[in-house]
Amino acid sequence: MPPSLTTLTDEALLALDALTGRATNLVNPSIRLGVTGLSRAGKTVFISSLVHNLLNGGRLPLFEAGRSGRVSKIRLEPQPDDAVPRFQYEDHIRALVADRLWPDSTRAISQLRITLDYESASGWGRLFSPGKLAIDIVDYPGEWLLDLPLLAQDFRTFSANTVALAQSGIRAELAREWLALSNTVDPAATAQEATARSLADAFTAYLKACKSDERSLSTLPPGRFLMPGDLEGSPALTFAPLPNLRDGRPERGSLHAMMERRYEAYKSHVVRPFFREHFARLDRQIVLIDALQAINRGAEAVHDLERALGDVLDCFRAGQNSFLSSFVTRRIDRIVIAATKADHLHHESHPRLEAVTRRLVERAIERIGMSGAGIEVMALASVRATREATVKHDGEDLPVIVGVPMAGEKINGEVFDGERKTAIFPGDLPANPDSLFEALESHSEGLLNFVRFRPPHIEETGGGLKLSVPHIRLDRALQYLIGDRLA
Repeated sequence: MPPSLTTLTDEALLALDALTGRATNLVNPSIRLGVTGLSRAGKTVFISSLVHNLLNGGRLPLFEAGRSGRVSKIRLEPQPDDAVPRFQYEDHIRALVADRLWPDSTRAISQLRITLDYESASGWGRLFSPGKLAIDIVDYPGEWLLDLPLLAQDFRTFSANTVALAQSGIRAELAREWLALSNTVDPAATAQEATARSLADAFTAYLKACKSDERSLSTLPPGRFLMPGDLEGSPALTFAPLPNLRDGRPERGSLHAMMERRYEAYKSHVVRPFFREHFARLDRQIVLIDALQAINRGAEAVHDLERALGDVLDCFRAGQNSFLSSFVTRRIDRIVIAATKADHLHHESHPRLEAVTRRLVERAIERIGMSGAGIEVMALASVRATREATVKHDGEDLPVIVGVPMAGEKINGEVFDGERKTAIFPGDLPANPDSLFEALESHSEGLLNFVRFRPPHIEETGGGLKLSVPHIRLDRALQYLIGDRLA
């Protein structure tokens, strides 16, 4: 991460935490896995399905330690951080399996510890390893991650970048009322609370419009404006970027000075504590993205997703941890970028979805000038809500997916009731991902027939035990993220 995102105090505290964590890890090995996502990508579903499959012997053939029988016991344990809310796994899995409802999206940070007893694959490892690994899963909103670049920006830079982006493409219409209001105020005028509140409300309305299903844009800092929690109404959330700022320091008591002070308070009291207390302590990370939704919304949503991916990757302290370096710093040495909802496409298109996602990541990496080392890209479905079939159409076999669309979903004017199972041809992704980007530029609408499906009906065994949640490539993600720690 660029040095400007951290202070000397941050670095000292992080070094102390790394030293303490490493000493503890020698006796009680653990790994902190960060799970986040952009715009309804399914973080809660991913964690719930991952834990459910581990606890219930789900099909995880690519998870080597499980497949080979080296894992003897898996259990949930109390989390180590008493001040962090627990991820309510039991409630979420009940909603998925019993009620067939998708859990509510992540609104704040939460944590869950799952511990695996295992036998090392090597005699040397069996001699020195305690044979136990605790996985601390840290769930946090993607909007919080996209706030981290603000630590390297002063208010003037933040305002210039945000206003420029708001004036581009489809954002210009969504930002029209906020920008018009902003242009009626003089940043050098005496600060008035009513003015600040009006600007903050208009700015928040613009961010919400960008995030709506109809637009599905991804780059939306400051993130707490969309999920304020107990900060709602506080001065730290009652500010907005200002256009037409004059050079030099703002006059004391001016609107510019007020907005600048509140922006810095947001960074100090919201962003920096998240970075220092949670993000900087992660060892591995998975970032879930809804690439299909962006493709369905068109070129601008895809470009915005690419921009957000660049901002995300620029935040990570990616790099290999050596034994000595881990005493003074922690680095996220493995990152997965996963396109979710692969079950919304026929399996023939899964490699193409992965190729599109990889190209998005490559373009984001090129833009920020970083290395792609330690980054894995894949397409998965945390919960498989559909099955595949073939139907005859004009004398040809057409591959389709079959599931229960959620109530209110539409295709070609048909509105689904949330109960009836139906077959849908979702469309094909091109073999060459670059041709997809070219096609998106020339189409005003998306290229896929994409609807949201209800969770599947989970069959029971003869004893009444619910079978594990079906998925696509959850085991591949698990193996990449923690497999080496169970070797």
